[in-house]
Amino acid sequence: MSHDAPFPARGRYEDGFEPLARTFADQLADGSEVGAGLTVYQHGRPVVNVWGGLADVATGRPWEEDSRIVVFSATKGLAAMAMLLLAERGAFEWDAPVASYWPGFARGGKQGISIRTLLNHRAGLSALDQPLTMADCVREDAADRVRDALEAQRSRWEPGTAQGYHAITFGLYVHELFERIAGEPMGAFLKRELFDVVESDARLGTPPELDAKVATLVLPTMYERLSGMLRATLRRPASPEARVLRAIAAPRSLVRDTFGNPKLDRRGLCAYNEPPVRRAELAWASATASARGLARAYLPFAGGGQFGGRTFVREQYLSPLYARQSWSGRDLVVQKPLGWSQGFLKEEAGVFGPMREAFGHAGMGGTLGWCDPVHGLALGYVMNRMDWRIRSLRALSLCRSLYSCEPVL
Repeated sequence: MSHDAPFPARGRYEDGFEPLARTFADQLADGSEVGAGLTVYQHGRPVVNVWGGLADVATGRPWEEDSRIVVFSATKGLAAMAMLLLAERGAFEWDAPVASYWPGFARGGKQGISIRTLLNHRAGLSALDQPLTMADCVREDAADRVRDALEAQRSRWEPGTAQGYHAITFGLYVHELFERIAGEPMGAFLKRELFDVVESDARLGTPPELDAKVATLVLPTMYERLSGMLRATLRRPASPEARVLRAIAAPRSLVRDTFGNPKLDRRGLCAYNEPPVRRAELAWASATASARGLARAYLPFAGGGQFGGRTFVREQYLSPLYARQSWSGRDLVVQKPLGWSQGFLKEEAGVFGPMREAFGHAGMGGTLGWCDPVHGLALGYVMNRMDWRIRSLRALSLCRSLYSCEPVL
């Protein structure tokens, strides 16, 4: 790439992408970011690779090109990749009942729910009735307890008739289903079949040798989160943040139940800063990656299913992702317009870009793994200062700047 990143960012960018590099540098300079990385490829070539700030505030450790962070729900995009690669090989049919591959899933009247319905957040399974903890999800000796809760659960609405973000249960159900079909852990499959091949450092189940590269999350305090949502409620009472806050405040609401079980311990989200959570294959939240690694994971999906002379996904399996397979004007959980295609997020036009064909997944706090197959774009954005909003203003600014760059216009 031909240009050095604007100060205080480091890295480089290609001709025509200065608006994006400048926006990233400005967010570092004005203190919006603590530490962050951003990588964009176009047609398989790197066009922006910038980073800067601090990976750890307490020690002053700088953010490096290969610094990595827990990507929260951007993990779901990686899980969706694993399922897509299995389907491409004929291992299952999208519209077959989940129970045909996982017989115990049929308990609780779920025998008719298809794999597509489950991955598109339309199964009515966003919340669990049996109480679980994060420790249950991390410990191997609690796997039977978790599985029993999943199998016993009844749908909260008639499957296929409504949509509600399965914020945590998506990963619990899909990980179990994947292992039953593939016969191996999802993390090992992704590493061998995708990450190693495209030279991505993304990992679901992060090994100890990568711990030194992991940045420390800078979490908003409960006061900052609640006060921000309260201000949003007062200023924009119809905003998604305001609707979510009102729903969380109501006892036994679907939103409250969706996010409250499995329950975090007294450390709250700080648990994601610690090795046990990163080691576990929590297919809804615990993957780690650098910006470059997250972007490279999307390279085949931005390139018509191909990259580096290899076909990862044939067109007939990839093209269904370009349309919205599921859409709601107000998702029952996130309380905003939202859609899905086989586990990949389909956002409103203008949120992460103008193209309906684009897909990927955002993560809590702002992390984003995304691809635009029309323009051949693959993007990875990771940071350690978490935004409390449903969609991070920093991520939105970066995406707007990307689509203002001359090579993308």
